[in-house]
Amino acid sequence: MAKAEEVIRRKPPEDPPGDEGLPPWMATFADMVTLLLCFFVLLLSFAQQSEEKFRDALGSLKGAFGVKEVRAVSEEMAQFNSSSKVTKEMAASISRDERLLLSVVMRIKSMLEEMDVKLKEGAGVSADRDGVVFRASSASLFERDTAVLKPKAPEVLDTVVKVLKDYKLNVVVRGHTDDRPIHTPKYPSNWELSAARAAVALDYLINKGGIEINRAKAVGYADTRPEVPNDSMENRLINQRVEFYLHMPQRDAW
Repeated sequence: MAKAEEVIRRKPPEDPPGDEGLPPWMATFADMVTLLLCFFVLLLSFAQQSEEKFRDALGSLKGAFGVKEVRAVSEEMAQFNSSSKVTKEMAASISRDERLLLSVVMRIKSMLEEMDVKLKEGAGVSADRDGVVFRASSASLFERDTAVLKPKAPEVLDTVVKVLKDYKLNVVVRGHTDDRPIHTPKYPSNWELSAARAAVALDYLINKGGIEINRAKAVGYADTRPEVPNDSMENRLINQRVEFYLHMPQRDAW
């Protein structure tokens, strides 16, 4: 008699015990929701700012990532001139630093009005949120195609000296030319000419004006930063200029 076959029934394997708590995908989902919440909070905060301040913030972000930043003159600053009255509402809407820069703008404008008519040709002043740009025509400061100061040039340079002595600002002297090439033994190109003019103006501020050397620097840009297109003699004269960028000491500006 054959032995009865023993039938062994194996118990089916049990599923491993699940992890305690929420499933792993919930962590990723929660992170995504948190990021979305932060995004909408930022949108709300931007919605409560003025368009100009948003542009400035965007420019700062671009600068942090190595993108060239161009700051526009703020709308509040553009409304000020030497004859305008500052309303209480407008004064309250700007910061202390902006009020300081506005006072510098109005001070320079008032001094420009007292200058000789020829010296005022090509001169002007503008402001951004970090400083004030006072520009003067190279024709009023220097002899043609040289870095030799004209006799009346100190009248323009003394304006910068007075502002620097009255306000805690630093200055960058920027030399600019038009696109016409120059070839002389002393100035082989516009780079040397623009740098020499900036250096001569800086030397006056330091040695004649008594401005501390650590508050001032100079740079030549040649024809790389035209104010207007170099398509006429009039425009080329505008581009031949020296700029004095009076800026807050905490800003390392060029």
